[in-house]
Amino acid sequence: MDIELIGRSLRDNLLTPIPMCFALGIFSKLIHGGIKIPKEFYYAISIYLLMSIGIIGGHELAHEYQAHGVTTIWKPALMTLLLGCLTPLSAYAVLRYIGKLSIADAAGIAAHYGSTSAVTFIVANDYVGNQNVAVDAYLPTLVTILECPGIAIALIIGAVGMSMQKRAESTARSNGLDDDDEHKGKLWEALHEVLTGQSLMLMVGLLVIGFISTLVMPADKFQVFEQFFYNKNMIFRGALCIFLLEMGLVTGERLGDLLKVGPFLVAFGIIMPLIHGFVGCYLGKMAGMSLGGCAVLGAIVSSASYIAAPPAVRLTLPEANPTLSMTAALGITFPFNIAIGIPIYFWMAQMVGAPMVAKEAKPPSLMVPAVSKPAADKAGEAKPVEAKH
Repeated sequence: MDIELIGRSLRDNLLTPIPMCFALGIFSKLIHGGIKIPKEFYYAISIYLLMSIGIIGGHELAHEYQAHGVTTIWKPALMTLLLGCLTPLSAYAVLRYIGKLSIADAAGIAAHYGSTSAVTFIVANDYVGNQNVAVDAYLPTLVTILECPGIAIALIIGAVGMSMQKRAESTARSNGLDDDDEHKGKLWEALHEVLTGQSLMLMVGLLVIGFISTLVMPADKFQVFEQFFYNKNMIFRGALCIFLLEMGLVTGERLGDLLKVGPFLVAFGIIMPLIHGFVGCYLGKMAGMSLGGCAVLGAIVSSASYIAAPPAVRLTLPEANPTLSMTAALGITFPFNIAIGIPIYFWMAQMVGAPMVAKEAKPPSLMVPAVSKPAADKAGEAKPVEAKH
């Protein structure tokens, strides 16, 4: 394992504005700083982020459908959907019954671990490529499929659990009287509230809109929407900085709560991703994915979302403590995966017997320094500005 490569990965992914804005929010609260984000502006940012993830996910899914149809992707897609259901359920069970967290906190953290981190996907993809191993072309689509189901399931568990808890408390106060019909009505009411809530309606609705629009509209006409919502543009990244700054402020206010479950949360943030990663590698192999595809799938299944999940949890389960979920996802699991986890998932993919596909030859990487290229190759295209570098 290349220690220097690990150091660069940590530097390039942690020492960037997005996670550092989260740290700034915490620091501001710890020193009683004056940073404040207006609530209305924060909710507007949350809505934009959810819409962006949804429409671009649908856009990428449509491109994959146009390029390959469903013949090569249906098995991996079903396996990914299954993983999107299993990960929040297993995470919630461990958090609730072993960690003894509240229903809202367990469901809130499970929503983060049911979804995925796009940054982890990018780093895992690069790592596998550096091993001269090819990855399956449809992996971005699997990331899209994995984005929403885990969040939805965790939020449903949390909403239903909170409803049942409140119902039980109300029944206890009324001397044990209970009406089964009314109880069932409360459950369906909670399910309806979650499934039609703002966060899921935006993500799923925009996913459908992005998919249909990409199939119907000419590419040049859809481009204006892609430029506004595309998840690598300056608007998205700036909004994400503001969002994580607010999450840092909220986390800083409740940082003391972390001490109550600190050791357990650290263990959960490391062990649970390893379990999810192994399951992802094994099911990926069963679905016919290559070694590189299984390794990357294991990495994204083991990751935790700090983009899509926080606004969804904040809007649907306001009782959940964001300190626990954000610290576990961004402070424990994310750096663990970037530094150590991804090589482990690659090893797991080898252990389950996933078939290796060699990476095709491609032009020299843009990361190769200009001075390493033969001078004769650049003599005819040298420029004064380039000569300075």
